[in-house]
Amino acid sequence: MEEDSTQLAKPETPHNLEAEADEEERDPESNSLGEPLLKRNRTLSSSPLALVGAKVSHIESLDYEINENDIFKHDWRSRSKAQVLQYIFLKWTLAFLVGLLTGLIATLINLAIENIAGYKLLAIVGFIEEGRYLSGLVFFTGVNFSLTLAAALLCVCFAPTAAGPGIPEIKAYLNGVDTPNMFGATTLIVKIVGSIGAVSAGLDLGKEGPLVHIGSCISSLLAQGGPDNHRLKWRWLRYFNNDRDRRDIITCGASSGVCAAFRAPVGGVLFSLEEVATWWRSSLLWRTFFSTAVVVVVLRAFIEICNSGKCGLFGTGGLIMFDVSDVTVSYHPMDVIPVIIIGIIGGLLGSLYNHVLHKVLRLYNLINQKGKMHKVLLALAVSLFTSVCQYCLPFLAQCRPCDPSFQDTCPTNDRSGNFKQFNCPDGYYNDLATLLLTTNDDAVRNIFSSNTSSEFQVSSILFFFVLYCILGLITFGIAVPSGLFLPIILMGSGYGRLLGMVMGSYTNLDQGLYAVLGAASLMAGSMRMTVSLCVIFLELTNNLLLLPITMIVLLIAKTVGDSFNPSIYEIILELKGLPFLDANPEPWMRNLTVGDLADAKPPVVTLCGVEKVSRIVDVLKNTTHNAFPIVDQGVLVPGTISTGATELHGLILRAHLVQALKKKWFMPEKRRTEEWEVREKFNWVDLAERELKIEQVAVTRDEMEMYADLHPLTNTTPYTVVESMSVAKAMVLFRQVGLRHLLIVPKYQGAGVTPVVGILTRQDLRAYNILTAFPHLARCKGEEKDC
Repeated sequence: MEEDSTQLAKPETPHNLEAEADEEERDPESNSLGEPLLKRNRTLSSSPLALVGAKVSHIESLDYEINENDIFKHDWRSRSKAQVLQYIFLKWTLAFLVGLLTGLIATLINLAIENIAGYKLLAIVGFIEEGRYLSGLVFFTGVNFSLTLAAALLCVCFAPTAAGPGIPEIKAYLNGVDTPNMFGATTLIVKIVGSIGAVSAGLDLGKEGPLVHIGSCISSLLAQGGPDNHRLKWRWLRYFNNDRDRRDIITCGASSGVCAAFRAPVGGVLFSLEEVATWWRSSLLWRTFFSTAVVVVVLRAFIEICNSGKCGLFGTGGLIMFDVSDVTVSYHPMDVIPVIIIGIIGGLLGSLYNHVLHKVLRLYNLINQKGKMHKVLLALAVSLFTSVCQYCLPFLAQCRPCDPSFQDTCPTNDRSGNFKQFNCPDGYYNDLATLLLTTNDDAVRNIFSSNTSSEFQVSSILFFFVLYCILGLITFGIAVPSGLFLPIILMGSGYGRLLGMVMGSYTNLDQGLYAVLGAASLMAGSMRMTVSLCVIFLELTNNLLLLPITMIVLLIAKTVGDSFNPSIYEIILELKGLPFLDANPEPWMRNLTVGDLADAKPPVVTLCGVEKVSRIVDVLKNTTHNAFPIVDQGVLVPGTISTGATELHGLILRAHLVQALKKKWFMPEKRRTEEWEVREKFNWVDLAERELKIEQVAVTRDEMEMYADLHPLTNTTPYTVVESMSVAKAMVLFRQVGLRHLLIVPKYQGAGVTPVVGILTRQDLRAYNILTAFPHLARCKGEEKDC
């Protein structure tokens, strides 16, 4: 019994969601969460809306459970070995196509960004050399303004779900939450074009999060045969017309996106395993690794082409993005102290960043609810502030003479380079311009640069760190595609390099390595990942000798951050109202049984195995539940002569009831049908459809008086729990198996005892919903006593 609804995250629910919720049709049996509920007069209730991207959407759950009805069993028995092999081959083919297309699109995005930003920066150099500083500022802010405007208009007008990184929504989808319009063709196109515009505009955001979303969109479109309105009807694609297979292929897409962003195939697989996926198995591990391997091959092929100068301003380089392999890493006992300090600072700053960003996102939500124009204006205001700071702050830095010992060209007026001349005379360079007037990727390369202990001034690094802390807080949340990885890397590398300068001769570690460790610590302190981040940074920097100290930094930063608040993605999930089920139930959930939850819900709605059509129509029109128990009375118990038993035959989905009405699965008399009758009317492809609504089905008055046999459409093996089971145990089962409905059966059997007490859904297991219905449990949070 699922109420097609989702609780919108604690009292911090955005006001616009509340306004939208007032317009939605509500279940008359539900009470508002705002009402004070007494302990013996309580009702679990929820709201059907959540933020998906930047759009308020109606939320449902996904059917990851195999629906073992008679039609499924017949189809499974009738499959030949050739069909099974074809299914396996097609899964690997889709994994290959996901990697191929993600690699190609990532290459396109990189080429576009590097060329657009490159020509923009070359034009700025021309203005600076001519002394036309004001014209340079107008040109720089004008170009960035136009690029941001294009990205914001696309997101606001055509695909609101393309705004933001998309990773929280993907994480929720793989947890079992349907996120509408999140993986459509329009979203994919806007995400690609919007990412190019936003990153080229010099905003403090990265393309890493959007690439994860892009990979997931590609996966979803391939699995379903194209966009919703133009799907291919090939028979082999129908194998994947279910939530389970779609979940697996989207996991491959998320891994491929991380791989394409960081050129880190192993890190991409581990990212999905550690951060995104809720359900995992060895065969899925192999396919995700295969997809990332294909991505790397594609990227490597295009890098070889670009090394020959055929990619415009893309430049040269290999698969290693921020190579620091030329640094000899030697450890000294004294180096343990700054490494520990970096980890502690990373955890503290990461948790502080999460806390402040949480407040900023709530403020932005108040602005965005005023309408589309305000969303665009907010994005443009951030763009103007960013452009002015990036252009004007380098004028505050002192010009530094070029050292003959520098390995790179000094000074340089190219679009990239470690020693930009900017407004300095010949033989001098501007270290702050080196960090600010460049692409974000080049800024990371410059601050990670090794064997350059005298390149940057302390004041310049301090300016850089403070600026990117501000930009990192105000940029994320505007209506453009954005990623969190690169802004956090820029902030972390700033304070890491500062600490390296302070240590000076007291450490053997290079300042560039301090920047790497600072970036890793802040990412762990904010995102709370360890294993995947460790491998990603090793693949990014190509220096295996960094492994021990990187591991120490990540573990310390995550431990410190966990002491203060959740990870940034968990905070975003909560703000958006997405009903994500965490792996660890609350301790107080062991003080509550599933029977208590069933008592707090309206009575369960059941149907008979052979039910009158009018009863089915009435139930579908007057409830929002997505599944109904099938209960038969007067059943003959096998092996006995008793005929008065009550049988819980199983669980039938709303979609299958609607299909039965659409197919006119009616009989004038009340009887059970034969197997051949069912096979003539239904097949497994029909039952995979989820789009049909009861309002689209017409039933005549005469048909209302007929009967429908629901036995062949019923899942006869639903998961059940006894009413005395603790909520904590039920939640672990619900999450790990990937359920949508969990039946509660009575502890005692006997005459007159109903065979089903209630049904648990995702909404019923959310901590906030439970605490609202059982307020006395709030006093028990964190305590072991019986409440």
